[in-house]
Amino acid sequence: MTEFTQALKKRRSIYALGDNLPQSQEEITALVKEVVRESPTSFNSQTQRVVFLFGDAHKKLWAMTEEALKPLTPADAFPNTQAKLQSFAAGTGTLLFFEDMDIVKNLQEQFELYADNFPVWSEQASGLTQANVWTALAQENIGANLQHYNPVIDEAVAKEWSIPSPWKLRAQLVFGSIEAPAGEKEYMEDSARFLEFN
Repeated sequence: MTEFTQALKKRRSIYALGDNLPQSQEEITALVKEVVRESPTSFNSQTQRVVFLFGDAHKKLWAMTEEALKPLTPADAFPNTQAKLQSFAAGTGTLLFFEDMDIVKNLQEQFELYADNFPVWSEQASGLTQANVWTALAQENIGANLQHYNPVIDEAVAKEWSIPSPWKLRAQLVFGSIEAPAGEKEYMEDSARFLEFN
């Protein structure tokens, strides 16, 4: 097994998070920035944008999310939702992943032949970046799980942190110390996923 595949296996959804990381905020920020810079984009468009939330800002995000979800969630189901959101708040921080849609629109105008593809390629770049950052954090023994509360929280997030209007929220990566390991992962049979020809 290569170091790369070992890294992929180590990247898991960790839901039992704490705020007991040995890494400093500066170290985490520097790591994420480096990974984002090295993550690929179509036409080297570099559409990915990341907002770092630590401390009170991190906790505020999950309080805002709880407030936004309460009127949308059946009353009997809300305690479970609330507990889940509180488990995110217990972590060290959250990375908000955005895509800069102005760049996407400009590329659509410059290269009309591929106009329909640029939003797709933007989403692919976003997913690649999220996976790369998540894997890099796992290599540092930082637990994380990826959430998608957009578009429910988009407006509140944009207002609270003065997010530029062309930035479109795509995901929230919650991270912190690993307080309990991930559960067992089940894999589909290879025959259902792969074809091979000579």
